[in-house]
Parts: sequence; C-alpha cells; structure tokens
Amino acid sequence: ATTKKIGTSKNLIINGAMLVAQRGTSSTSAGYQTVDRIKVGLGGNDESPTLSQANVASGTTPYTSGFRKAFKITNGNQTGGAGAGDTIEFHTRLEGQDIANSGWNYKSTSSFVTLSFWIKSSVAQTFPGYLHTQSNPEYIFPFETGSLVADTWTKITKTIPGNSNLVFDNDNGFGLKVAFTAFRGTDYTDNSVTYDAWAAYSSGTRSKDQTTTWYTTNNATLECTGIQLEVGSVATDFEHRSYSDEFQKCLRYYEQMSSNGVSVAYFTTGYNESTTEANYPILFKVYKRATPTVTSTAAGTFRAHNTGTSVDLSSLTFNLATPMGCRAQSVSSSGVLTDGGAACLAAHSSTEALIKIDAEL
Repeated sequence: ATTKKIGTSKNLIINGAMLVAQRGTSSTSAGYQTVDRIKVGLGGNDESPTLSQANVASGTTPYTSGFRKAFKITNGNQTGGAGAGDTIEFHTRLEGQDIANSGWNYKSTSSFVTLSFWIKSSVAQTFPGYLHTQSNPEYIFPFETGSLVADTWTKITKTIPGNSNLVFDNDNGFGLKVAFTAFRGTDYTDNSVTYDAWAAYSSGTRSKDQTTTWYTTNNATLECTGIQLEVGSVATDFEHRSYSDEFQKCLRYYEQMSSNGVSVAYFTTGYNESTTEANYPILFKVYKRATPTVTSTAAGTFRAHNTGTSVDLSSLTFNLATPMGCRAQSVSSSGVLTDGGAACLAAHSSTEALIKIDAEL
C-alpha cells in the first residue's frame, strides 16, 4: 500500500481518526455533540446511548497503525425491545464541491472511490452502512461489515463505482452522507435491498432488516476509527494528519471559544455604545463554510470590563454574522460603562463561558 505524507489530503473525510472533539467527550444527545464532524441520529430509544470519544487500547492493530482515538457508542437499556422506528446511527457529511472536484468520475462505472474504516463491537454480528447522495436525484449505496468477532477490531474496505445517475452540486452545500448504523428498525429497512450497488434513495430501504442482538443488549458497545474515503479502487494506508491540520479543517464547520474555566478570561475588545450597552467584533479563526449561527452560554457567565470597573450582563446577543466574523452586543443593568470608551468581553468567573460558532452541514 502507498502511504501519503501528512497534509496531502487524499482522505475526503475530515477527522476520520476522531482526534478532535471541541464540544466535549461524552453526551447522550443526538446531533453534533462529541467528536467533530460526527453527527448522531437517535430515535425511539428507551434509554439514550452514551456517545463518546474513546481511547484506542494499546497493543490493538489500530493502535499499532497510529490510531489513538475512536468514536464510541455505549448502548442504553432498551427495555421495550427493538421498535420499528428505533434508531442509533452516526454519520459524517461532505460538501458537494469536495466530491465534484475530487477527481472521481462519478458518472462512470469504471471510476471508483474506496471507503475504509476500523470497527469493533462487543457483540458478534453484522452492521450495515451506506453512502447517500443529497442532490436530486438522491441515490444510496448500502453495504454491510460482515459478521464481526466480538471485542475485536476489524478493518472494512468497500470499493464503490460511479453511476450515471449520481449528481453532486459544485457548491458548499450538503453533497454526501457516509453513514454507519448500530441499529435501525423495520421502518427504515427492507430485505429487498441489494448491498454494494447504487439504487434510488428511499428512507425505508437503507439496509436489509437488521439483527436486534446488539440493540437489545444493555451496555453493548460499538467503536469506529480510521474512516477514509479516497479516489481510486484500492484502499491505501490511512492518511494520518497532525492534530493541528485536522483541527483547522474542523474549524470550517464549527468553532468554540472557551474561557476554559479561567476567571476573567478575555474574549474580545470593543467599545461602549452607552453606559449600559457595548459592541464587540468577533473574528473567526478560519473562514466558515457558510454564514454561521452564533450562540453562547448564559449572559451571566460573561462580564463587560470598562476602565477601572466591570459589570454583570443581563443579555448577550450576536448579529451581523458573515463567514469571517460577527458582532456581539451586551447589555448590563447598571449604567457604569463609559459611553464611547473601550470595553472588554470577559468570563464572569471560573464557570466556563462559551461562544459557539456553527456552520455545520
């Protein structure tokens, strides 16, 4: 196999080694919560699973191949059994332009991309996954892992041909979903599905009917790392990128400014609009995929600092956002700010203050 140098970006997947987790390392909620660029879908669960960034154990093959982190699902206690609408799934999303400009002749059946990944389950069974194109007409390429040996890391490789029906818009919109399914009920599955072949997308035909063993086992685990999607018909060695490079790529989609528990940590400097209001420019670390949504922890986790004084905030809002920055506006209840003077937006105390900048697909 051929090994590429750091930074060549043959891997179309961002954070495939699960290194970056800006939001946190454990959650029981759906959406983007832990590992960057990994979105979780949940539904119908009697007890929510725990989703986490986990360590790859030393001595295992992923570890000796350079992997130190994995995305992990620890199942909840599904006391009601496997319902038709139940779901535990995780996926990553790619921009249309990244596929359109990848060099893959996706209209040709003789041109390929290859998906490879490491996966481990505490329960011996098969798990499905799929690629789902997002431009009209939507198409799906379902696949399965084959039967996994319990508690054993296995590398899976899938070679995926083009298809004359595939469409990828050359823009920054949602172009391709690469999904891995821990469990989906029969509302989403059908035994007529053909694996390893493209078909018109239907929400009810994402895979064949799944065995329920993993899903009905309390605290069953499923782990994944080393996700790589590359142009060509052969799975080459994983492209290990430095943490710094991976972090910079993740920032296009999500950025989090944190006080890290430091009392009076400063976020930005602006000016006082009046004795109670202040405006602050916020410049993002990298240009975002699209105009982001900007939110924060409660206003009470911040303070406005003026020369010789500081004041609690009654509100903190964000507006005038562009892909490169936005404006923060604070309001305080006491009029002690110097109108027209400089102001600093800072953390109120050791309680973590966060500004969240979200441009995810």
